[in-house]
Amino acid sequence: QVQLRESGGGLVQPGGSLRLSCAASGGAFSIYRMGWWRQAPGKEREFVASIIFDADVPSYADSAQGRFSISRDMAENTVDLQMNILRPEDTAVYFCRVIIWNGAGTVGYWGQGTQVTVSS
Repeated sequence: QVQLRESGGGLVQPGGSLRLSCAASGGAFSIYRMGWWRQAPGKEREFVASIIFDADVPSYADSAQGRFSISRDMAENTVDLQMNILRPEDTAVYFCRVIIWNGAGTVGYWGQGTQVTVSS
C-alpha cells in the first residue's frame, strides 16, 4: 500500500508564493505519474498539474499554466509544486495523487490533502 505525505500548505497573500511537496512511500513500486489536484468549497475536485515520472514531462491545467511549476525527484519519490502569483481563487485543499505500475496496469492513490488559503 502506497502512502502519500503532503506538506507546504498554508495562508498566503494574493500575489505570493507557496511550495507544496508530496512524498510517496510504502515498499517497492514504480511511479508512472504523480501530481496535484485541488478542491475548493462547494466545487468538484479538479486537476492542477502532474508529471510523468520517467520522462519528466509535465502537464498543467490552464489555470496553473505560467504560474505553477511541477518537478519531481526520482530518487526520493517526491513531487513538488511551486505556486507563484497566487490568487484568491487558488484557495482550496490540494491533494497529491500518484499512479503506479502494478504489473497488470496502473493503480492510483490519493493523499489526505493540504489546505492552501490565498487571502489578504
